[in-house]
Amino acid sequence: MSQSARLSALQENVDRSTRHIDWPTVGDRHQYPSEIFNADVFDRRTMASTLPKPIYQAFTKQMQGHNKLDRSTADAVAHAAKVWAMDKGATHFTHWFQPQTGTTAEKHDSFLTLKSQIVDGQEETYAIDHFSGGQLLQAEPDASSFPNGGIRSTFEARGYTVWDTLSPMFIRRGPHGTATLYIPSVFISYNGEALDEKTILLRSNEVVSRAAVGLLRVLGDTETQRVSTTLGCEQEFFLIDRAVYNLRPDLKITGRTLIGVPPPKHQQLEDHYFGQIPSRVLACIAEAEYELARIGVPVKTRHNEVAPNQFEVAPIFEGSSIAVDHNLATMEVLHQVAHRHKLKVLFHEKPFKGVNGSGKHANWSLQTDGGDNLLDPTSSPQTNYRFLLVLVAILDAVYKHGDLLRATIASASNEHRLGANEAPPAIVSAFLGSQLSEVLNAIEESRPVAEHTPTVQGVSVGGTTLDLKISSMPPIARDLTDRNRTSPFAFTGNKFEFRAVGSKQSPSFPIVVLNAAVAQSFIDVTAALKAAQADKEAPSEEDILSVIRQFAISSKKIRFEGNGYSDEWIVEAEKRGLPNLKACTDAFKRLLEPHNSNLLTSLGVLSQSELSSRYHIMVEKYAKDLVIEANTLSALINNGVLPAAFSYRKELADSINSQATAGVEAAPEKKLLVALTKGCMALTEAAEKLDAFIEKVEGLHEEEQGEAAGTLLTSAMEEVRSHADALEKKVADKYWPFPKYTELLF
Repeated sequence: MSQSARLSALQENVDRSTRHIDWPTVGDRHQYPSEIFNADVFDRRTMASTLPKPIYQAFTKQMQGHNKLDRSTADAVAHAAKVWAMDKGATHFTHWFQPQTGTTAEKHDSFLTLKSQIVDGQEETYAIDHFSGGQLLQAEPDASSFPNGGIRSTFEARGYTVWDTLSPMFIRRGPHGTATLYIPSVFISYNGEALDEKTILLRSNEVVSRAAVGLLRVLGDTETQRVSTTLGCEQEFFLIDRAVYNLRPDLKITGRTLIGVPPPKHQQLEDHYFGQIPSRVLACIAEAEYELARIGVPVKTRHNEVAPNQFEVAPIFEGSSIAVDHNLATMEVLHQVAHRHKLKVLFHEKPFKGVNGSGKHANWSLQTDGGDNLLDPTSSPQTNYRFLLVLVAILDAVYKHGDLLRATIASASNEHRLGANEAPPAIVSAFLGSQLSEVLNAIEESRPVAEHTPTVQGVSVGGTTLDLKISSMPPIARDLTDRNRTSPFAFTGNKFEFRAVGSKQSPSFPIVVLNAAVAQSFIDVTAALKAAQADKEAPSEEDILSVIRQFAISSKKIRFEGNGYSDEWIVEAEKRGLPNLKACTDAFKRLLEPHNSNLLTSLGVLSQSELSSRYHIMVEKYAKDLVIEANTLSALINNGVLPAAFSYRKELADSINSQATAGVEAAPEKKLLVALTKGCMALTEAAEKLDAFIEKVEGLHEEEQGEAAGTLLTSAMEEVRSHADALEKKVADKYWPFPKYTELLF
């Protein structure tokens, strides 16, 4: 690999035409997005039109938790789903589930079945299309071949996928005009332990619903039967040309560049964010949006992100379980569509050094079955006691279990991003904004709330609108809070934004822990309200204010309104006793801390064995990721960078000798040759040290391996990279074996 391969890849990029697809039409007009949405989803409306009314009613009661799904109902649903799917070209079905790999898994089975019968004394075999209720409800993948953290031995292979009836089936288009019926499912072991991300999310949703309804009952709400968590995941990613991607082994194997010098211009001018989307990228994202709309993913927003070739898509918020399904589907569809456009999508949190990495901002809220958002402060939050009780309960949850939330977003890839000036720090804190902070402070101090009439750059701000003093401009709505992008957990008007979630991870586990922590705090707030109420029929205003005051004071240390990137905050957080878990291995251990494990096990979200297995999976994956990166970097150096440097050294030496023969002084070449030789020696020694550390780490036990990988390998890889990047600046471009950042990002 050399400059010629890089130039060929770049020329291919320039010569390639943009892929084109025709948007579907109705008559002489394009279809509206609302007409495309859910076209390939077996949703409630489709079920109502394809199932007998008694069957549909029975299934609806099962979805609401009122009865079990019997076999006759399951058979009827399966038959209707099969006919609907096959009419749309489906030939196969699959149980689509979420093992603890950060992505999804699927095994396709054909509807085709062979039947036999005896005709005139001879057996005849014929083909039919068949899909039973049993096949719909349950399948059996190999449980020992997925991460299980010791729950299952290699010889204990049986596991089950079971249809999640709350998530509708859908079809995905395949090759040759065919399609596959996807059945969203949970994944459990032979003994019923959760081996996936969905099972525990569904459990946590039930837990937080019961706890929230319990709180609402004390406040006099007798109508709400269920409270749901809502979620919207802002998905960030990079898109690069696949031809140059294929020339970078580190990107292909690890998802990030292990060597490379940032280009002279990258994001310093702040001109990429919200800039015009490149036509090829827009074509790719638009096609992905079309496919996602058909399977019911409500993508709302697309835009350029901060770094070159970095982008974001964001959905309309949905129930958290379906939102997780849709986020994972979004990642899969983007990957597949990018491939058709000769692009490669990168979900790694930090694929390029020196420019911003990618996150998955998880916007989380609570909504009653009557449609009320419990995190809507309204225009008078100081008297919205339901909102304030919910707010202080959430703050209490984040204060007591911030270390557990930190553990949920810990990974080898996200470690590169957290704490940099692009992502929230490793210290978990909550941001409320000036108005809500004033409300809680006033309640704490038993004083009136100060009037909230700030001035912004000389422009008067009154109520909830901004007065721009321009007659032609309409009134501009203004949120009750500003945004703080340095906060890991920020209130943003009517929801909390958990900004620290990594771009390539499933958002499920962070939401599971948030749900569980909030559920326990709801229980505690409810108990405090009942104690304050005593023998009264309902809690008085003073009872409610006393509980708000109690929890506002006890959780006050978690509230921070300043710059989370600053050194001053690190010092202040330490004074407050907030954990600063910089290393993943330290964060992982918080899963097993008694106050955290008791939370999850006492609520029934995870069993002790499930929690222990998850801890071991996270530690093992962390170590494996770093070992893979280290081995990949070693190969890059020994097979690519050093041979390129040696070739250039030889050219310099030959040039010096030729000039000496001609009687010409070759001082510049000699100086560069000396520097190049020193650089090669430094890189060789650093690479040898890295190889020794790899061998040492690979020989350690699991937990020791995680600790050693986090210290030995990360520092050794950084040292190797620094020397390799220094050589990239010196070696002639024609010898450099891998595409450079300028070619990858522009």
